[in-house]
Amino acid sequence: MSRLVLSRRAEWIVRLIIFFVALYCFLGAIEMFGHAMKIVGVAAAKDLFSGLENPFAGLAVGVLATAMVQSSSVTTSIVVAAVGSGTLPVENAIPIVMGANVGTSITNMLVAVGYITQHASFRRAFAGATVHDIFNILTVIILLPLELTTHFLERSATFLQQWVEFLITQVLGGGGTFSSPIKASVKWLPNTYDSILKNWFGLEGNWLVAVLIVTALAMILVALVVITRNMRLLMADRIEEWINRVLKKSGLLGLAIGTGTTALVQSSSITTSLLVPMFGAGVLTIEAGFPIMLGANIGTTVTAILASTVAIGPAGLTIALVHLLFNLSGTLIFFPFRPIRRIPIRLSEKLAELTVKNRIWVLIYILGTFIVAPLLGILIWRS
Repeated sequence: MSRLVLSRRAEWIVRLIIFFVALYCFLGAIEMFGHAMKIVGVAAAKDLFSGLENPFAGLAVGVLATAMVQSSSVTTSIVVAAVGSGTLPVENAIPIVMGANVGTSITNMLVAVGYITQHASFRRAFAGATVHDIFNILTVIILLPLELTTHFLERSATFLQQWVEFLITQVLGGGGTFSSPIKASVKWLPNTYDSILKNWFGLEGNWLVAVLIVTALAMILVALVVITRNMRLLMADRIEEWINRVLKKSGLLGLAIGTGTTALVQSSSITTSLLVPMFGAGVLTIEAGFPIMLGANIGTTVTAILASTVAIGPAGLTIALVHLLFNLSGTLIFFPFRPIRRIPIRLSEKLAELTVKNRIWVLIYILGTFIVAPLLGILIWRS
C-alpha cells in the first residue's frame, strides 16, 4: 500500500515538473513569436494579417483556426503575441477572439457524435454539446455589432490595462515602466535559439524569421497539449468530484466550478467535454450544466492573460482583457434571467430533435458551422 502511495506521489511530482517545463516553453514560444516580428519589422509583418481589417473575415479566421486545432487557447495565444508585437491591431484582433470562442465548441460535438447509435442518449448528448456553441454564436451576434459601433470592449479593456499597469508600477516603487519578471526569465529560450540558427546554420533574413515563426507556433500548440493533458490527469478525480457536487447546487456554484476547473486545466474543451457523457447518461440536465459551460468560457481566458505577460507591448494585455470582458458580457446577458437563459437551451434541444429524426443534420451542422461558413467568409471578404 505504501509503495502504491509513493508511486502515485512520484507520478504526481513528475507530471507537475512536466507541466512547469511545458509552461516555460509556452511562454518562451510567445516571446519567440514577438522576437520574429521585431526582426521582420512591423510594416512587413502586418502583411501576414492582411485582409483581417474586415471584422467578418477575422471572425471566420478565428472559427476555422480554432476548429482545426480544437483549442481556443492556441488561437488566442497567437493573437496576443501578434497584437503585443504590434503586427495586428487590437481592433482587428477582437473578431478573431470572438471566432475562437465559437470554434472551440467543436470538441463537444465530436464527443456527442460517439452516442449517434443510441437514440435517447444521443439526443441528450447532442443538445448538451450544442448549447455551448449556440450560446457563443448568440453572444457574437449580439456583441460584435455593438463592438463595431461603440468599441466598448476595446475601450473597457484599454482602461483596465492602463489601471493594471499603473497599479503594478506603483506597487513596485512608483513611476517608471513595469518590466515583467516572467518576460525576463523566458527571454533566454528565444535568444539562445536565435543564436543557434544564426551561428550554427547561418540563417538570416526571411529564412530566420520563417523558422522562428514556425517553431514558435509549433511550440505553442505542443506546449498547450502537454499542459492540458497533464493537468487533466492531475485534476481528473477532483474535476469529477466538483462537477458532481454542483448537480444539486446553485447555478452560481456551477459558474464558479466551471471557471476554476478551466483555469486549472487551461482548456474549456476539457471541462465542457466532461459534461457531454453526463448529459448523455441523463445524470445531468442542460439547465444544471449550462452554468458550468459559461464558467468554462471565463476560465479559458486565463491562458491569454498568461500569454500577455510576455507580450512585447501593453496591447497584448489589452486583447487578453477583451477576451475576458467578451465572455463576462455574454454570461451577464444570458445567465441572470431564466427566460433568457432558456433561449440557447431551447434552441439546442430543438436542434437535437431535428438530428435524431435525420442524422444527416449532424454532418450539415458541424461542417456548415465550423468549416464551410468560415471558409466562405474568408474567401468572400478577402476577394
